[in-house]
Amino acid sequence: MARRSAVRDGHQPVGVDDAGLSEHALGPADDPWEATSGRRPRRGGGPARGGRWGGSGGRWWVWLGRAVLWALIVVIVVNGVRAPFERFTAKDTSSGGGSGASGSGFPTTAAGAFALQFANVYLNYDPRTADARAQQLQAFVPDGASAQFGWNNVGQLQVQSVQVAGVDVRDANDAIVTVLAGAQGKWFRLAVPVYAKNGAMVVSARPALLPPPAKAGLPQAGVRDRDSALETELGSVMAAFFPAYAHGDQAALQRFSDGPPIRGLADSVTFVQVREVIAPKGPADSRTVTVTVGWQMPASGGAVGGELDQTYDLSMVKKNGTWYVHDIRGTAQPNAS
Repeated sequence: MARRSAVRDGHQPVGVDDAGLSEHALGPADDPWEATSGRRPRRGGGPARGGRWGGSGGRWWVWLGRAVLWALIVVIVVNGVRAPFERFTAKDTSSGGGSGASGSGFPTTAAGAFALQFANVYLNYDPRTADARAQQLQAFVPDGASAQFGWNNVGQLQVQSVQVAGVDVRDANDAIVTVLAGAQGKWFRLAVPVYAKNGAMVVSARPALLPPPAKAGLPQAGVRDRDSALETELGSVMAAFFPAYAHGDQAALQRFSDGPPIRGLADSVTFVQVREVIAPKGPADSRTVTVTVGWQMPASGGAVGGELDQTYDLSMVKKNGTWYVHDIRGTAQPNAS
């Protein structure tokens, strides 16, 4: 009986009888597309549907393509809606014509500077310089307003300090700029109405004097649970640290500090005394203490410089039994001393 060798799926050749070969054995397995795909032959010998690309593999690529297409459509739609909205909102916030525009578009920063310059002219008057004052006011007041803008050309006024205290925006073109001023030992607020449009500004009406801010009452404060032992221990540390701080000697300050370098006062004052150290109870290796120090200020006109007591908050850390200054700053503790 004749014999031939057969090679199937990379296996070693084996002897096979011709008569033993069935029609099914020589069917789908010899299809090169099926061999490439790595799929097992269909039972029953029928050809695979769709050839190489049939079955769920082809549908997977179709669904993937649809998902990518829909994602692209969503991105295009979202960007198309967002772009005009961003342009619209950007236009609203920048319509004030200068930096510091508020949400309504009013240029608060520019209006504050404008009102400050106006107040320096308006709050200084003298009959001997009335003409110069009237000329300077023309840059601020509306056309046709009175030359002195409410002053009767009698008396004198000279301000020592003028500062912008706030801007109350009414709409995109109108605001009230509040100026805090000091003159002849008195403090008061001046409400200056400012109209702004396209970068131009004018004091739209006569200003109004208002009382100064009321003095706030501090809450009942103070450190109730104080660490007296630590206060005594830190007294000697502060007595050595603050002379170095007044002198500004970086080498000396480095011996007391832990963390960023501490800059001293470069001999602008002279150390007098540590008046008080307040240390609250807390962790054994870190505290924030409040220290009041007496400084002698520079002398003026040959006289002896006066003394000023000032209060600081110091962040302290303890390492190897020694306390170091991590940070020094002004205090916000009410009734700190």
